Amino acid sequence: MRLWIDLANSPHVPFFRALVDRFVEQGHEVKVTARDFAETVPLAKAANISIEVIGEHAGPQVSAKAGNLMSRAWALASWARKQKFDRAVSHNSYSQILAARALRLECVTLMDYEYQPANHLAFRLSSRIIVPASFPGIRLRRYGAGSRRVRRYEGTKEDVYLADFEPDPAFTNELSALGIAPDNILVLIRPPAHDALYHRFQNTLFDEALNSLLSNANVRVVLLPRNDSQRAEYSSRSNSNLIIPIAPLDGANLISASDLVMSAGGTINREAAALGVPVASIYAGKWAAVDEQLVREGRLRRISTMQDFKALSIGKKPATNPRRSRKVIDEVVRLILE
Repeated sequence: MRLWIDLANSPHVPFFRALVDRFVEQGHEVKVTARDFAETVPLAKAANISIEVIGEHAGPQVSAKAGNLMSRAWALASWARKQKFDRAVSHNSYSQILAARALRLECVTLMDYEYQPANHLAFRLSSRIIVPASFPGIRLRRYGAGSRRVRRYEGTKEDVYLADFEPDPAFTNELSALGIAPDNILVLIRPPAHDALYHRFQNTLFDEALNSLLSNANVRVVLLPRNDSQRAEYSSRSNSNLIIPIAPLDGANLISASDLVMSAGGTINREAAALGVPVASIYAGKWAAVDEQLVREGRLRRISTMQDFKALSIGKKPATNPRRSRKVIDEVVRLILE
């Protein structure tokens, strides 16, 4: 088949990097488009994914998001019309889903967060919806996803590309260049996604926790901003223990090298859980069922108050215990291609 993949956000890059290799191995032809948002384009280029950059982020305003979604869908449809694709695939790329619908092209979407409001659009217009086994059936029905179009897989999307991960010993050189010594406690953090539809609220706990971490002289905090405004905001802080990388770092190696990961989002937390690295979620919104499952497995801590945060052990991590869920990628590939 001729497959069209659209990368709408940074976490989609490693996920589809692994899938593209499988598709090509099976003899399929793959073309990839990408939205110029967050680190999506530089990460795709670093992963040697050949991309066609179409569209960008619209900013935090909901009205602007709607207009941007439609204009990007139009641009994608104009590009894809000449390509003669057999199937469109994304992780809830709303513009691709609209474009595929306009072109009467079979469309497969994957999703792992049941409280994303735009699921109403993605699930109703997609030919097939692929979700983790923990995704609540009631939320699928509420978003218009009929059971005949839904497929489920065991595990998390992060298992797809991290089950066989082995850390690169040379990555310590990159950490050293950032001023991180082997005896430092490395804490990797990511702020809330304030511009996202599912995060229309403030999360002051994140900044309180960050200030507490920076008060520890042996802690080095690597902060990964989600956009330019966050980069400017946190870069303005005068603290030598706070490191905001200028260029994207290899995410899996960075997580693997960390002693603690703490994020107000989801993907980076689940990546840490997959690699067996201590991880705490400071997300203040409605929790995904897949994250609740990781809490029950003891792979993720939930931080709701500063008391919860102070109960964390801030020190060098013990030996890791990766999940190694190697069957997940085979299952996801099968569900996309069937």
